[in-house]
Amino acid sequence: MPFMNIGDADLFYESHGSGEPIFLVSGLGGLASYWMPNIGALSRGHQVVVHDHRGTGRSTHSKIRYSVDQMTDDLLRLMDGLRIERAHIVGHSTGGAMAQTLAIRRPERVASLVLYATWTRCDPFFARLFEARRTLLMTAGAAAYTRATALFLYPDWWINHNTAVLDAREKMAVEHFPPPEVVASRIDAICAFDRVAELSAIRARTLVLCARDDFITPPYFSERLAAAIPGARCALLEKGGHCVSETLPDEFNAAVLEFIGVERGSTVAG
Repeated sequence: MPFMNIGDADLFYESHGSGEPIFLVSGLGGLASYWMPNIGALSRGHQVVVHDHRGTGRSTHSKIRYSVDQMTDDLLRLMDGLRIERAHIVGHSTGGAMAQTLAIRRPERVASLVLYATWTRCDPFFARLFEARRTLLMTAGAAAYTRATALFLYPDWWINHNTAVLDAREKMAVEHFPPPEVVASRIDAICAFDRVAELSAIRARTLVLCARDDFITPPYFSERLAAAIPGARCALLEKGGHCVSETLPDEFNAAVLEFIGVERGSTVAG
């Protein structure tokens, strides 16, 4: 299994295919495996890189104060270690916050930007949601937190048709759950994130993508992002929840590939 030492931590990563690189950057859960439904399609003609964030999965579970800037620095160090100077960045949720940060701080490293199911900054809805999730984790424990997470991520129809998948995944997640204080610090990090004043500085070609029934990052976040980033395009998929890349992978893959220019005949819903 490939690991990259970034100085004070080891990051687990995978690289698939060859060609112009795409980094798929996961959300709060931070796992490379999140992108399994997408790697096959996106790696035809591209090098696709995924990684476990520090504090998650097989990467080092550092007991530090997490921040989106720190997560972005880790991503940059991974790019440096792989000698990838410039890449398409597809960021989901927390990964979308990292993608915003990378495009603002290091624009020369970004070929294009897909901000997927992400947000602008913490508002009262977002604050209440993550306060509830953090409290559940710290009072009821990893098993209850993991069990409840599906309710935030997925639509009812997908849960009803994937109970066996979710049960197996939840069992594995609890067995390998990071220290709760690490997860809590990562939640604090996303609640503190705010790059709104700098979004107008983004010059990368940008697609903002979200499902209309996304509960965690409702479409108004995507609409605000697209309005704030010069030239950004907003695409709202009709359904699929916060994890539409998993619930409706064909639609998601087609949208991303059309945007980055692989399937020029495809169209994006919106």
